[in-house]
Formats: sequence, C-alpha cells, structure tokens
Amino acid sequence: MNNVIDRYFGADKWNIGMIRQSQRDLVLRKGFSRKVLWLKEDKADYSADPFVVHIKSNLYIYYEELNFWKIKGKISQIKNFDFSSKQKVTGFLPKDIHFSYPYIFEDKSAFYCIPETADIGEVSLYQVNLENPTEILKKKVLLRDARYVDSSIVKYDGKYWLFTNIDGKLNELYIYYSEHLEGEFHPHAQNPIPVNFKSCRGAGSLFIVDDLLYRPTQNLEIRYGGSIVINKITALTTSIFESEEDFELFPEAPYLSGMHNISFAKDFIVVDGKRRRHSPITPVHRLLKKIFYQRSY
Repeated sequence: MNNVIDRYFGADKWNIGMIRQSQRDLVLRKGFSRKVLWLKEDKADYSADPFVVHIKSNLYIYYEELNFWKIKGKISQIKNFDFSSKQKVTGFLPKDIHFSYPYIFEDKSAFYCIPETADIGEVSLYQVNLENPTEILKKKVLLRDARYVDSSIVKYDGKYWLFTNIDGKLNELYIYYSEHLEGEFHPHAQNPIPVNFKSCRGAGSLFIVDDLLYRPTQNLEIRYGGSIVINKITALTTSIFESEEDFELFPEAPYLSGMHNISFAKDFIVVDGKRRRHSPITPVHRLLKKIFYQRSY
C-alpha cells in the first residue's frame, strides 16, 4: 500500500548539505566524521549537483536548480551556505538547453566550469569571472558529437584527465587526456572502458590524497542517485586504467532516498541529498506537466 501511495503521490525533493572535514580525513575514515548539516531548504524542488569553491574569502556553491514545472535545469549559485544569497549564473550557451552538473575546478589561480550540456552534444570549458563569480565565459569546446554526461576533469601526473560518460551507456567509461587545459584532448587507448553500474557515472570532484587519485561515482545498482562510491585509481596512463572501489558514502537523514554528488573546498565537504514528499495534488501536477511538455515540442 505504501508503495502505491508513493508511486502516485510522491515526488523528489533535493537539498544541499555540508560537513567540516578534509579529503584526507574522509579517505582515512572511509566515511564522514560527523552528521551532515543540511541547509534550510530552498523553495526549488531540485537543488543538487553541488560544487563548492573558495574565492576571495567566500565559499560559493554552484549547483543545478530545477522546479517541478520546468523541463530544463539551470545553474545557480549561493554564497556561504545560504539560499537567500541565490543568484542565477550567466554566460552558459546556448541559453535554452538543459544544464546540470556544473563541475568547478581551480587551475593556476583561475576557476573553470564544465557543465553538462548533453542536449547539444558537447563538453565545453568555461572560465569564472573572479570579480563577479556569477558570470562565466565560454572558452573552448573540448569534446563533440555525443551526449556526454557528468564530465569531470583533474590535473594529475602532468596531464589533464577528463572522465566522462555517454547518456544511456551505464557500463562504459570514457577518458580523454591533454598536456594543456585548452589543448586537444585525446582518447584513452582503452576507450570505451567497461565498468559496472557502481563505478561508471561521475558523482563529483576528482581529488588527490597522498599522491593517489580518487574518483567519486554514482551507485546506480539499486536506483538513480542511490549512494556515492569512492574509487581509488591504481593505474592511469594514456594506455592503462585500473581502478578499485575503496568505500561507499550512504544517504544521510533526513535525506535517506539518495545522495549523488560530492565536492571539496577549504576543508569543507558538500553533498546533496534526496527525500520523498507526498501531496494529494502531485498526480494533477504530473498530468499538467506532461501536457505542457507535449505542447512545447
């Protein structure tokens, strides 16, 4: 009976949470050091895929925002863990597609973003305006001609490594590498690399502890966004890739229905979490949204 109620009257609510903990401590403990401190919920239905960065004494979180009535996500930003500071991030192109997974990283004192833009079949590099971090500028298209999702990049062992997936291919990992961030990215010799459902799709920031590279992935074995698996990459060259599951991070109360993104800045860990909420008007909302979607296409 409960499953029937949830099926017809349930809807997802995603939120963002934080923990004061270093990457190294996370790896040593193989888990969180304390309970996740969840932000006071925003009115948006979906505040997820958070990436935290430290810019000029402030912590900024870039994330995907999606409301029930909207079909396409947008990238928003908050400052110092407060949704009342929310602003829309401008500069993403084209403006009328779905944006998500705003992978933010630092390189040579500059900050860059690689959002998910599967709708236009490319992976593009943007640079953050440090004088106004809600503005970004498109720098270069890194990959073309596939529905790339959850693309993640890291500089390791003298090269830039881009890990990505193709929408719908849940057993294939693609890796590309370049000597320079804005240079040509070459495919790894093993592409597509066969992986299981737990170690395929990216789940946040790649990070390095004691010269070892770690890659978070979504555990899709049970459901979308079920948990986060931290994988230790044991070998990475232009022709060899080896990885093993190190530990798993499970959803934290009261967001026990899912967790699928993690990022780090200034000894802070930021994650997302999903809970289910129920309303008698949810079926009406779904019907109206379906009608709206059909009319829009």
